Amino acid sequence: MDLMASELDPKTTLVRAADPSSRSGRRTSTSALPPDLLAAAAGRLRVSALMYAAAYFLSAFLPALLFAEGRAVLFSSPEYWLPGTLSLAGALAVAWLVSRPELSDPVKLRAGLSFEVLGSFGIAAAQYHDIAAPISQGLMGAGGFGLSWVAVWVLLFNVMVPTPPRTAVAVAAVSVTAVPLTYAAGVALGRNVPLDPASFFFSLVSPYVVVVLLAYFGARIVYGLGTAVRRARELGSYRLVERLGRGGMGEVWRARHRMLARPAAIKLIRPEVLGWRDDESRQLLLRRFEREAQATASMRSEHTMELYDFGVADDGTFYYVMELLDGFDLDELVERFGPLPAERVVHLLLQICASLGEAHEAGLIHRDVKPANLYLCRYGREVDFIKVLDFGLVKHGRMPEESADKLTGADVSAGGTPAFMSPEQALGEERGDGRSDLYSMGCVAYWLLTGTLVFKGATPMETMVMHISRQPEPPSARTTLPIPGDLEALVLACLAKDPDARPQTADELAARLASVPLAGEWTTSLAREWWDRHRPAVDRERVVEQDVGAT
Repeated sequence: MDLMASELDPKTTLVRAADPSSRSGRRTSTSALPPDLLAAAAGRLRVSALMYAAAYFLSAFLPALLFAEGRAVLFSSPEYWLPGTLSLAGALAVAWLVSRPELSDPVKLRAGLSFEVLGSFGIAAAQYHDIAAPISQGLMGAGGFGLSWVAVWVLLFNVMVPTPPRTAVAVAAVSVTAVPLTYAAGVALGRNVPLDPASFFFSLVSPYVVVVLLAYFGARIVYGLGTAVRRARELGSYRLVERLGRGGMGEVWRARHRMLARPAAIKLIRPEVLGWRDDESRQLLLRRFEREAQATASMRSEHTMELYDFGVADDGTFYYVMELLDGFDLDELVERFGPLPAERVVHLLLQICASLGEAHEAGLIHRDVKPANLYLCRYGREVDFIKVLDFGLVKHGRMPEESADKLTGADVSAGGTPAFMSPEQALGEERGDGRSDLYSMGCVAYWLLTGTLVFKGATPMETMVMHISRQPEPPSARTTLPIPGDLEALVLACLAKDPDARPQTADELAARLASVPLAGEWTTSLAREWWDRHRPAVDRERVVEQDVGAT
């Protein structure tokens, strides 16, 4: 898709998935439920199995075990305790099976359908044993037993574990046969009183036809809700699979293209946080969104997150489709592993400069350079590779925004994150330039070297005031790791209150970083060793195969 030549259509994107057979000539077996709902269903299956085991023990075994007479009968013959023991063992086995991470969720749910049937026979075996006489129904005469707990089990199972309606009704039909078959087996063994055909049918068959019908309609409703969720998550050619994170601006999802094996990440941005108040501000946002997305897509630095697609959903939500990366953001990196050695910090900062340098030359100011927007990843065969994220809402530094005062959202008017915000951003100055991003880079370098923020106030406003008025403490005072004097001086230069006292361009900052004398070098072999120890490579072939199989 040529983003630079495309027109943004605000009516686009929440569309129904196409039938795979209509494009490829072959059908692909697929669940209509999204993977996260399948995982949730598998979790509920485990809960159902444990509930079944607990309820069965409390109703079938505990009363007999509490009294001597009951224990004597229970253990007098295997026919009294064996069916119940098998039912409990089966339920616990299903709970264990569902907890196994190596099994896929569809396999677990298929095992659950077998458990529905076997569980029904276990319940019937406990209920319809040694029936000496039918229940008296007054003027209606003898006959009738009421609904078995099998009916409750079948209906509950279909609510807790979503199943395609046709499959649900077939499995429910087999399950409810447990009642007449078990009773008939007891009659053949001389354990149950025989019933005439009419009493047998109206007591033990016809009520369960109604149960099967109820199970079918329940399955249609529950499964239909799941498929509706899947359709609602479809954005153009992409299908949302799993939510990866949530923030003040919106959410990030792992996504899958409906025709390609390539995975992707989709960021959804809620319009209200961008100042969408009326039709005029809406149109302004659409123009800004389109222009800035196209500008981002035009950047070619390998250290800038690649943008595949963008659009606007029917509800006004903006979305970006980006490459999906394997690694950590710099926030998580330091939280998990502590401050980094100076040579590694320089290695990472040089890559960030490469991305910001191209953006600044194009007149784009990032405005939110922070560890959470800097992603350290495996990239092909590369390791310790930086990708700069969230160029989607950059600001054009060379032109004033017509009607910008119409956009009243906090993230639009000021932009940035207080802990990494330049003084000019904190003051709300509109004529900021790329040196504002370099101040934020100084804050990032400080975080990487010390594991602490430059300033941390009790409130976001207090933090912003500290960036405006307070001088930062040298990084060496916050860490026991050695920091070369030239590197510390350069970080403090980036944190200068006056933009003229900072490095003037990302290229100048990169040149000064490259000239810092370091005690050692962060080599490719050291980086690969670190990644092999802390983040082994994902089996790419296996992941792609799973994605293709689920498409």
